[in-house]
Parts: sequence; structure tokens; C-alpha cells
Amino acid sequence: MNLPVYRFAPSPNGHLHLGHAYSAILNDEAAKQNGGRFLLRIEDIDTVRCTPQLQKDMLEDLKWLGLHWETPVRKQSEHFGEYAKALEKLESIGLVYRAYLTRAQIKRFVAEKDASGTLWPRDPDGAPLYPEDNSVLSEQEQEALQNSDAPYALRLNMAKAIKLAGTSLTWNEAHHGAIRAEPAAWGDVVLARKDTPTSYHLSVVVDDALQGITHVLRGKDLYHATSVHRLLQTLLDLPEPHYEHHDLILDKTGRKLAKSAKDTSLRELRASGVTPQQIRERLGL
Repeated sequence: MNLPVYRFAPSPNGHLHLGHAYSAILNDEAAKQNGGRFLLRIEDIDTVRCTPQLQKDMLEDLKWLGLHWETPVRKQSEHFGEYAKALEKLESIGLVYRAYLTRAQIKRFVAEKDASGTLWPRDPDGAPLYPEDNSVLSEQEQEALQNSDAPYALRLNMAKAIKLAGTSLTWNEAHHGAIRAEPAAWGDVVLARKDTPTSYHLSVVVDDALQGITHVLRGKDLYHATSVHRLLQTLLDLPEPHYEHHDLILDKTGRKLAKSAKDTSLRELRASGVTPQQIRERLGL
């Protein structure tokens, strides 16, 4: 019988905070309690914001918490070729297209729709769904972009993907059983960009499969994204892990902690004299 495999997969694009500590400790403890393995994965596909120094700081923080993981640690930036193969498979069955609309063009298009009384649909994170290029650009404009060096995103044709995969997609959520996946709510998600050979959605399903991850234990902010992941796993013929989405650590206003908001980091707590045991007590662990 295969051992259960858990993972913690942070991005070194800022310092870890209490929310990261909570997820990392939960995964480590679940692996121990179930006689399984605990892996660390560095999600550094953003090679600009993810720096070697932030990666070093991240590993120091996790070791300070008392966590131990198997080595070598998988770094996404070292495996772009594997994501490219997955993307090529999706392209070969006609599920990927180049999308040229800029953020400004999308924003303007959506604002016009909303102002006309036809509210443009948003994804579960609140971002507007991608409109078709020909809803904004003329045929001449599209042809000029295709023949130029203009930036583009490689997007999944969601309607075609769902039709190919079938409409009965589900995932197994701990304590809740089978959950119906609704990937259409995300529209044509980005799988890669001209200057970035993969996206979070694509790399996470490839990594989980290649690392043999059996249990994905992560925050509730990624609950709805599981629909996209199950779709990609089906299309790429990848194994389906068990999922569990834990509560988020919130600030006093009820907002989830975020690196981008400069919430108090573990390094700052360490510097102020807080101990790993006090961190666990603060998190209710």
C-alpha cells in the first residue's frame, strides 16, 4: 500500500506569515499522523518576484518552526520543460489559443458592459471572465497582432475542454465527500504566457502528479480553483488526489493574511522574541 504524501508549496515572493505557518504545520502533522511523507515544493514560476534571498529566508522560517521535509526540494523554475509538455498535449487536441487583449482593453470592455446594464460575469475570485478577442478587436487588428511580436496569453478554451472531459467532474473533499466541480465559472483560464511558460493552474497539477501527492491540504481560498485542477487532471490523464481545504488565518478585520498587504511576517515575529511554540499556540495547534 502506498504511503500518503502531503506537501507545502509556498512561493518565495515575500516573507511567510502566520497563514503559511498554519498550512505548513497542518501538512506536516497530517503526514506524521497518517504515517506518510511530507514534501516541500518551491513555486517560483515568477522568476522576477521570487528571489534567492526570499527563498533562503523562507527555508529558515520553516526550519525555525521545527519542520522537516524530504530532499531534494522541487523548484518549479527547474522544470519548465515538464509544464511545456503538458501544454503541448492540450494544444495538440485543440484546447489552447493565443489571447491578445490587454488588461486595459478587458477593463474597458467590462466597464462598458456593466454600464449598459449587462453585468459581465466574474470568476470566483471576482475577476472578469475573458471576453473573446473578436468581441473587442477587428479582424485586421487580430491579424496584425498575430503577425507581430505582441505579448499574449495562452488560454484554455473552457467550453471545448468541458465538452471533451465531460460534465460530471467531481473531487473528494475531506469530511464532505464528492463535490461537483464547476470549472466553467472560471472562463478561459491562463495556462501560460509568451514570457512565462506556465501558470499556477497548469504547474500545480503537473507537480502534484510527478511528486505522487496523494493529499492536497490547503487554504479555503483555493477551494473553487480545485474545479480547474480537476478539469486539467482529467484532460492530461493525471491522478486525482484527496482534497481538504482548511480555514484561513484572518486579521482583526476579517481579511485573510497576505504577503502583498505586508502583514506581520514570521521573521518579524521571530525578531520580536516570539517562539515556535507560541506560534503554534496562537494558531490553536
